[in-house]
Amino acid sequence: MDPFLVLLHSVSASLSSSELTELKFLCQGRVGKRKLERVQSGVDLFSVLLEQNELSPEHTALLRELLVSLRRQDLLRRLDAFEAGAAGGAAPEERDLRAAFDIICDNVGKDWRRLARQLKVSDAKIDAIEEKYPRNLTEQVRESLRVWKNSRREDAAVSHLVGALRACRLNLVADLVEEERQARASRRESESSDPVSLISWDKDAPALGASR
Repeated sequence: MDPFLVLLHSVSASLSSSELTELKFLCQGRVGKRKLERVQSGVDLFSVLLEQNELSPEHTALLRELLVSLRRQDLLRRLDAFEAGAAGGAAPEERDLRAAFDIICDNVGKDWRRLARQLKVSDAKIDAIEEKYPRNLTEQVRESLRVWKNSRREDAAVSHLVGALRACRLNLVADLVEEERQARASRRESESSDPVSLISWDKDAPALGASR
């Protein structure tokens, strides 16, 4: 089964009836009343959202917003794991950005507003992010980075994040991002080089399975 559908089935199976009711309420502005009345499970609701192109493997923001509203950190971790797996098949630059996002989310804390302004995220969008995730600092940081990335599109780069962090005097976080980027670049260089021969370094050693 498609990994995204596996995730949605997993989330659905973990929802209580009251949580499903809350999700249906949150989706009233997106899903018609008659469709909502027919929803009996999380899978039903997610299927409608998929049909309406509100959800997809590339667009998981709504699912994240719904899970944040439920305060289900365990399910958010499953979504994080899915996104990390999806990033594994992305371009190197995209994987580097996701890795930088994770480091920034773990280390910037309440300084995220200053960083967001340095990244040219408007005050109106910053206020909207705070309203969207009022009690979840990590999601506030991550959403501000998503807004920046969407505004820059192909121009979004780790170097821009590092420059903004240093401009905000968040040099420790900038160092962590740069160290991770360099480590990832080294790993890619190593993986792309000619593979090392797996022949035993002891040329006189008998081959596996050879008689002694």
